[in-house]
Amino acid sequence: MFAKTDHNRRSFVGGSDAKIIMGNDDLALLRLWQEKWGELVPSDLSRDLLVQLGTATEQLNLHWYELNTGQVIIDAQRRIFHPVHRWMAATLDGRVQQTGAVFEAKFMLPWNFSEEEAAEKHMAQLQHNMWVVASRSAVLSIITGGGKWVEITIHADPLYQHLLLTAEKKFWRCVQNGEPPVLFNIETPRPRLEAVKVVDMSSSNHWAELAATYLQTREAHGEHEFAKSELKKLVPEDAKQAAGHGVKAKRSKSGAISFEALVREGDHAPSQ
Repeated sequence: MFAKTDHNRRSFVGGSDAKIIMGNDDLALLRLWQEKWGELVPSDLSRDLLVQLGTATEQLNLHWYELNTGQVIIDAQRRIFHPVHRWMAATLDGRVQQTGAVFEAKFMLPWNFSEEEAAEKHMAQLQHNMWVVASRSAVLSIITGGGKWVEITIHADPLYQHLLLTAEKKFWRCVQNGEPPVLFNIETPRPRLEAVKVVDMSSSNHWAELAATYLQTREAHGEHEFAKSELKKLVPEDAKQAAGHGVKAKRSKSGAISFEALVREGDHAPSQ
C-alpha cells in the first residue's frame, strides 16, 4: 500500500491513466507512454489550481458525504493492485463500508455543470477502479465551485470494462516493448445514471400548461378507453366493418379492431 502522493506511478496503469487511454487526445496518450517508459518526468501539478482545489477539498468532500448519507468511508488513500493483472492498480479516495462501493471525490466548476457530463468525464476512472477492486458500484461525490454537492451512483458495466481492459492491455504492451501507442478509437457506451433525483417543476410554465391539460383530459381519456374496449366486444366476430351513431369500426387482416369518427353533414364547419 502506498500513499496517493508518491511518484512511483511508472510500474502500473491507474484510474487517472484510464481516462487518457480511453480518450481521443493522441498527444496526451503519447506523453503518458513517455512517462511510463521513463522518457519524461510526470507533470508538476502543484501549480494547477483545479487539481489543488480537488486535493484541498477531498477531506471535506468525504466528510460531507458521510454527514449527508450516514455511510462510512474506509480505505482512504489505499492503493490496491488487481489480483491477476498486476500492472493494474487503483488508488482509492475510499470505499463505502456498508456496500463496498468505490468512493471518488471530485471538485468541479459550476459553469455548464451537468451530472451526465460529470459521469461521462470520470467514467473510465470509475470503471477501472471498480474492475481492480471487484466492486459492483461506485459513488461519485462532487463539490462544485457554486457551493453545490452532488452524489452520483455508477454501476459496473461489463461491456465498458471489457473495452477498457482491451485498451489498457494494448497500452501496457507498448510500455513493455517501447513501441509508441496510437489512439485505440474504442467507442465506449454512454454512462447509465441511476435515477435518484426529486425535481420541483413548479417554475416551469410549459410544465404548468401540460399539467393542466393532463388533469382536464384525464377523466375523459379514461372514459374514452373504456368505451373503445366495450365497443370492440360488440363487433361481431365475422364482421369486417361495423358502423353506427357516428363511429365506424374496422377489422384488420390480423384481427385488430380500430375506430374512426364518421363526419356527418351537420359536423362540417360553417363557411366563412
